[in-house]
Amino acid sequence: PFFACFGTSTYRSTTMATTKKARTSLPEFPIDLKKYNPIAIDPFTQEALTPEQKVVIKANIELCRNAIIVFTACGSKSGYGGHTGGAFDTAAEVALLDAFFRGAADKFVPIFFDEAGHRVATQYLLSALQGHISADSLQQYRKGNCKLPGHPELGVTDGVAFSSGRLGHMWPYINGVALANPGKRVVCLGSDGSQMEGNDAEAARLAVAKNLNVSLLIDDNDVTITGHPSEYFKGYDVAKTLAGHGLNVAVAQGEDIDDLYAKVRHSVTSAGPSAVVCKRVMCVGVKGVEGTHKGHDAVTPEAAIAYLEPRGVTNIKEYLATVEKTKDPQAGKYRGAGKIASNRGTFGETLVEILGTMTPEDRKAKVLVIDSDLGTSTSIMKVNDAYPEVFCRSGIMERGNFSAAAGFGMEAGKQGIFATFAAFLEMCTSEITMARLNRSNVLCHFSHSGVDDMADNTCHFGLNGFFADNGLDDGYETRLYFPADAAQVRACLKAVFPQPGLRFIFTTRSKLPHILDGAGEPVYDRPDYTFQPGVDDVVREGKDGYIVTFGDALYRCVDAVEQLKEQGISVGVVNKSTLNLVDEGVMHKIGASPFVLVVESFNRRTGLGSRFGTWLLERGLTPKYGYIGTHQEGCGGLWEHAYHQGYDPSSVIAKVKSLLGKE
Repeated sequence: PFFACFGTSTYRSTTMATTKKARTSLPEFPIDLKKYNPIAIDPFTQEALTPEQKVVIKANIELCRNAIIVFTACGSKSGYGGHTGGAFDTAAEVALLDAFFRGAADKFVPIFFDEAGHRVATQYLLSALQGHISADSLQQYRKGNCKLPGHPELGVTDGVAFSSGRLGHMWPYINGVALANPGKRVVCLGSDGSQMEGNDAEAARLAVAKNLNVSLLIDDNDVTITGHPSEYFKGYDVAKTLAGHGLNVAVAQGEDIDDLYAKVRHSVTSAGPSAVVCKRVMCVGVKGVEGTHKGHDAVTPEAAIAYLEPRGVTNIKEYLATVEKTKDPQAGKYRGAGKIASNRGTFGETLVEILGTMTPEDRKAKVLVIDSDLGTSTSIMKVNDAYPEVFCRSGIMERGNFSAAAGFGMEAGKQGIFATFAAFLEMCTSEITMARLNRSNVLCHFSHSGVDDMADNTCHFGLNGFFADNGLDDGYETRLYFPADAAQVRACLKAVFPQPGLRFIFTTRSKLPHILDGAGEPVYDRPDYTFQPGVDDVVREGKDGYIVTFGDALYRCVDAVEQLKEQGISVGVVNKSTLNLVDEGVMHKIGASPFVLVVESFNRRTGLGSRFGTWLLERGLTPKYGYIGTHQEGCGGLWEHAYHQGYDPSSVIAKVKSLLGKE
């Protein structure tokens, strides 16, 4: 169906009846959640579990893990993805906390705070166990418009009591919750990955200084996205770090329920801040996944079937067969769109190609590539494979890693290369200023920009790219580039690699089509194309007005103007791949037309559209002006976001007609 959970209705006209009908038609969830035993245990009076309680807790853990395997495998099958491992691991801690919250409700803030929001499967399972959502609805995990996005978001999913935000951002927040609830214990689920973030160091100092009643239950499985911290990040030790800050720290064997109970009980019943570091391998017992980074993704249907059938879930194969693969209903129908390729993947491939033209001595002396555990996603891990001598595998520490890249590039002729997700640019703005003040040479790749294909939803949207352009008019050169397709990424990187200053290249998570001209020939995927920084490309000419756009919005706008052309409306399209420079020739050309419409996936409040109108007025150009951008929280899903934010072709067409008075 066009809109997965809402039948064939559009977003704005969907009724509650349609939503209810779609959701009640789901197949029955194959795990009977009614078998979960809501046991109550008072940790303040009970030092150890009784044999009977141990049986109940273990059964609850198995039920939760089985359920998590089921619906995260649905995410794998549907294409919406997700994360199995963290939620699977921490089911033991969650089962104990649930019993504590029932047994001593007046002594806790009974919220399962989690600083690793990708473990959202925990929150959705709890919502189902507590009756806020149906068990059957879990099949819609991460699906667009189904209110089960890739991170917990307050006010979106019934029963979810907090928004996790980005990795490693929750502990400082729960310090405030503890200050607001003196006499009660606040508990936060943590992870060895999230504890790498600098926020947690600051949170630890405040918690110790004010003797806050906070407990951190940290899943230390020695697995992050790109490998094992014990191998690539020598010296990092969660327990020693927290003890150094002054917390009371205990190390527990996470799969030993007696040991885990004793350590968690001591933490939540003792005054002041404490942490339990729970040692275990990721996804214990899941064949082919256990102990590997594969658990950071959703388990495959094959792995789920192999795990669940021996545990009595005999209908799992038939259940997963009911899950359909998602697809943009317009895929393959966009006019002016050529072959599909990965912009972010092309960045890494091209970077390796460029480095290959340097002598080994120059490469080692002049280039440093720093990763923040996302190298496979941003594609810079290709550099590690080809030239490991210039590659620095680091932890989940965007601010520090960016500054290290900038420090390397402080000397003329050298440059640091830094890559992460665009959402995390917001965390680096102060460090970007520092780099500018020190005249550093930094080449940045911010992948996962905009909203397209962003199932992780609002907190992972890469909306505020213009935050990087935060210098003064006389400041050190800063350039923002958002190429339209893989061919332009390649040309852009080759053009800007040797240049000094701060250079930011943005790409999307989604694969994008090559842009075609009116005759069906590639605009950028041709041997004679050379990228020129600061030059805007008129991809389509028009008499009635112009659309200015970039990134994944470009191919959608090209499709829109081709449809308008069929209706007798002549609209041009400009690809503004250099975001923060004015192309005076193009500006005056489009400024003399009847209207200018900026269409982008960046934040409507901070993106190109928020400044382009000023640029027009400064030059005495007064066409009708409008702009479309991301303006509301996400709807979950992948391709659904473009429709939700209104930069799909139909929405662009409607806006053009509005500007022309042809509604």
